Amino acid sequence: MLDKTYDFGRKEKQIYGFWEKGGWFTPKLNPKQKPFVITLPPPNVTGGLHAGHAMYVIEDIMARYRRMRGEVTLWLPGFDHASIAVEYLVTKQLAKEGKNKKEIGREEFLKMASKFADNSKAYIKDQLVKLGFSLDWTREAYTMDQSRTTAVNEAFSRLYKKGLIYKGKYIVNWCTKCQTAISDLENIYKEEEGALYFIKYDSITIATTRPETMFADVAVAINPANKKFHKLVGQTVRLPLTERRIPVIEDEGVDPEFGSGALKITPAHDALDYEIGQRHNLETLAAIDQYGKLTEICGAYQGLKAIEARERVVEDLKRGNFLEKTEKYTHSLGHCQRCGSAIEPLVSEQWFVKTKPLAEKAAEAVKSGQIGIVPRRFEKIYFNWLANIHDWCISRQLWWGHKIPLPGEEDVLDTWFSSGLWPISTLGWPEKTKDFDYFYPTSIRETGYDILFFWVAREIMLCLEMTGKVPYKTVYLHGLVRDEKGRKFSKTAGIGFDPLEVMAKFGTDALRMALVIGNPPGNDIKIGEERIKGYRNFANKIWNAARFVFTYEGELSQSPVLDMDKDDKWILKETEKTAKKVTGYIEKYRFDLAAETVYQFFWHTYCDKYLEMSKSHRRESQTTLISVLETSLKLLHPFMPFVTESVWQVGRSRASGSGNGFFKEKALIIASWPK
Repeated sequence: MLDKTYDFGRKEKQIYGFWEKGGWFTPKLNPKQKPFVITLPPPNVTGGLHAGHAMYVIEDIMARYRRMRGEVTLWLPGFDHASIAVEYLVTKQLAKEGKNKKEIGREEFLKMASKFADNSKAYIKDQLVKLGFSLDWTREAYTMDQSRTTAVNEAFSRLYKKGLIYKGKYIVNWCTKCQTAISDLENIYKEEEGALYFIKYDSITIATTRPETMFADVAVAINPANKKFHKLVGQTVRLPLTERRIPVIEDEGVDPEFGSGALKITPAHDALDYEIGQRHNLETLAAIDQYGKLTEICGAYQGLKAIEARERVVEDLKRGNFLEKTEKYTHSLGHCQRCGSAIEPLVSEQWFVKTKPLAEKAAEAVKSGQIGIVPRRFEKIYFNWLANIHDWCISRQLWWGHKIPLPGEEDVLDTWFSSGLWPISTLGWPEKTKDFDYFYPTSIRETGYDILFFWVAREIMLCLEMTGKVPYKTVYLHGLVRDEKGRKFSKTAGIGFDPLEVMAKFGTDALRMALVIGNPPGNDIKIGEERIKGYRNFANKIWNAARFVFTYEGELSQSPVLDMDKDDKWILKETEKTAKKVTGYIEKYRFDLAAETVYQFFWHTYCDKYLEMSKSHRRESQTTLISVLETSLKLLHPFMPFVTESVWQVGRSRASGSGNGFFKEKALIIASWPK
């Protein structure tokens, strides 16, 4: 019998153990059947997940649905070593102990980082299990394990030999605190109140937010359409506070609407200036060093931090009558995602991947229909990004990560390099394994739209280059999970909640439904406790409805279908319509509508209407009650696996009038999907 109330805390642990013991997460290879394959986006080993990561419930829905359809289904789990994030957290831990990296040495630091990562992996795995994710743990992967390291070294070697990896100087995002170049994804832009300083360079006035970098100016540029300053092109102007003179040039990259319409060109400290400098063969001077301090070319200001120098420079510009005016100005500044320091664009010698030839193939894969993006509106963004792609800086001045596989190299590779190989490295590439032969290409990449460029595009570029095949057929992009104030969930910013705490309060199935209903592809979703609480009530509704059906003690009616009551015929027809709708929505990736449809059917059509109707002719309706409950549990299972499997197992053992269990199939997780 079912208990009076659904004790999700006790049941969830029992049910997951039951699934694992049954071996149903691990697929059996069948050469005659095409498999359905997803590789879990590997969570960073930085402590634990937030509810945004719980959005991967969408992948579990797909995996459970395909498994119930009888398909060979692999959902492969794994973890990302998260170079800069782990290095930052371990360095912070050391600082609390009054130590630093250099004092303890590289070997000891890597031991600490490895231990930190292992602890994080264990905690995150526990979260993934408690979320009910039907992952094949026998194939668990990690970007720093031996198989993945072999894949990284092989990919680097192939690209290097083809001339697609080179070492050179280029402008990069530099964190003066973490002392490394960082990726675009780790450079978080924030709106800040600042000032726009209008400075006179002889007869031209320029506007800048960073007067302290002026000592590295090598030109003043105007747009060719700028008639006001056109006569000065080819002449030189004096650089204020110095005796140096710099040329006036024309370049279409200058925004004629910004400031005065003239731009000071500082190639070492601004990406646009760097490009203009390259086009005009200008010298690259550095006014700021890797520690964020002014260099020797800045004269009396040498050694000052940039913000201190700015105040001094502005005072001296006023004193010398070079400052025309100052205006308040709100602008977007990059900050290191990990430590929060302002990013310095610096020219640095780094390793780069030539991305243009790789990007062309990645764009063609989507244009030709080999890969489809859901929702389709993101295709335009994808094409635009690939068309304007810059070479990818893949070296990091860190200790934690894959060392660049060349003699004498101390730098490590950008984490995205190893995660870009995820669809192939997890299946054993570069070795020709049975898994790689059977499961590759995978079926779908499901992830947040915010990393379409940083990860998905790189997966497509790298996997195409390494194998000649696309890594998956579909890219499904979910939206971001936000709190009730609309803020993006972020572990670093402390926004959001630990899914374990919410699941302990309301149950895993409640959280899963709260994340899916009302959440179409590519749209953000706001979530709070009240929303989750509502779906806990729905889990209880399922439990109580099953208790009502299972408590009937009489002999079941053996009446043929033609003699059924009109209420029975009506509910069976509604059930069939619901099954058809839910299946159709899942096939079209509208998991939100599929969940909403079965939710409305079960609560309002089955429970509120039919269960009440059946009370007047319980014996005759019992067979139909069980039949509709059985179908409902199957339709609900991908969304709410724990409560549905719990009910199913009681139904299997509950004796009906004929002495058999109500449900024939051994486990709901492998029961056949309703036709």
